[in-house]
Amino acid sequence: MTTLLKGATLVEIEPPSVERADLRIDKGKIVARGASLEQLPTDEVTELQGRLVMPGLVSAHHHLHAGLLRGLPREAGFAHEHAALEQLEGALSLDDVQAAAAVGGLEGLCAGTTTVFALHASPKVVAGSLARVAHGLNDTGIRGVLAYEVSDRAGLVSREESLEELTGFISRARGRFRGAVGLAHLGKTSNETLTAVKAVAMGTSALSLVNIAEDLAEEALSVREYGATPLERLLEKELVGEKTVVSQAVHFSWPQLSEVLTHGAWVVHAVRSNMNGQTGLATPSKFGVRACLGTDVMSLDTLVEAQTASLRSRDAGQPIDILRFIANGHRLASAAFGQTLGPLREDAVADLVVLDYQPPTPLTSESLASHLLHGMASQHVESVMVDGMWRLWKRKPLSVDVAELARVSREAAAAVWARLPR
Repeated sequence: MTTLLKGATLVEIEPPSVERADLRIDKGKIVARGASLEQLPTDEVTELQGRLVMPGLVSAHHHLHAGLLRGLPREAGFAHEHAALEQLEGALSLDDVQAAAAVGGLEGLCAGTTTVFALHASPKVVAGSLARVAHGLNDTGIRGVLAYEVSDRAGLVSREESLEELTGFISRARGRFRGAVGLAHLGKTSNETLTAVKAVAMGTSALSLVNIAEDLAEEALSVREYGATPLERLLEKELVGEKTVVSQAVHFSWPQLSEVLTHGAWVVHAVRSNMNGQTGLATPSKFGVRACLGTDVMSLDTLVEAQTASLRSRDAGQPIDILRFIANGHRLASAAFGQTLGPLREDAVADLVVLDYQPPTPLTSESLASHLLHGMASQHVESVMVDGMWRLWKRKPLSVDVAELARVSREAAAAVWARLPR
C-alpha cells in the first residue's frame, strides 16, 4: 500500500519554496511529486485541502532524561542547573531512563520534531541504557541518534562501561536509530580517556557528539589539570572533524571557534538552555555553514528553539538565517542515517509534518522565514509521519497512550527525586 497526499501546500526549507502539489510515499520514502498525481490502485489517499506539509524538524542536541527535572525546585543559574542534572543522572534506574525518553519523544512528536540527537548519562546503570532510550523513543515513533557520554567524573569503571555501552549500541543500532560517540565534562576528562575515545571513533563511521565550552570554568580546570584547553586536547587527539557535532560553544574565543570551523565540525546552538542557565551569550551568527539547533534540557520543540534563537540574535544585533539552521539539522540527520532527510523530493525519507496553519498574509518563498518566526507554532502541528508511517494523526498519537506515559513519567520523577541527595 502506498500513501498519496493530495492537495498539499509543500514547504521546502532551503532553498525556500511554497508550492501546491501532491506526494506519493512508498516504503518509507517519497517516490513521486507532482502538481496532480494520478491515483493508483495501491494508493491510500489523504486529502489535505491545502494544509502545509513541511519536513520534520531536527534537534541536534538534547538530554531526554533532563525532562525528569521539570518542576524540581532549585536555584537559578548554570551551577545549580548543572548540579541538578548530574544528581539526576546519578539517581536514574533503567526504567526511569525509558520513561523519560518516551515522554520526551512524545513531546517532540507533537511539536513536529521527528529526529533527536540525544546525549545520555546514567552512571549507576550504564549497561543497556541506550537500548532503553531507544525503546522509549520507539514507542512514540521518532528517530534518534543516541550517544552515551564518556568522561572520568564517575571513575574508571564507569568510564569503561560507558565505552562498552556506546560501542555496543553503535554496532547494533538499525532502522530509525543510530549510535554515536559521546563526550562531556572535558575539564575533568583525562588524556587517557580521550585516547580511548579516539580509538572508538576511529573504528566507526558514527558521529561524535561533544558538549564543550558551556561552563566558563571548564577551560581553566582543564589547563590546570592537563596543561591545555579542552579544545587543544581534542585537536591533539584528532577528535574534531567533519563527523564531530560540537554543542554549546558559548565560551569559545574567535580563534577557537575558527579552529572548530576549519576542521569542518557541526556546531549546535541551544539558546533556551543558555538563557535558562545564564551561561553567557553564544554568537550563532559566527557558527559557520554547519550551524544547527539543539534543545538541550528544554522541551523537545525545535520550532520554538528556532524562534528564540532568531529573536535573541536579533536582539544582540547579529541576526541569523534561521532557515539555514533548520536545513542544517536535516543535513546532519542525513549524514547520520546515510539517507536524504529534509527535502520533499523523490528518494528522500518521508519524515513529514502536516500543519493546520492558516496564514493571515501571503505565504511565499520570500515570506516563509517570517511565518516560521512569527506565526507557526507547535499548536498548528496536526499530523506527523516518520519513515512513511503516520505517528501523529489529527493531534492524536497513534502508538502510545498519552495518559499512561504521563503517569509512568510522574512515578519515575517522584522515585528519582526521592533518591536525590538532600
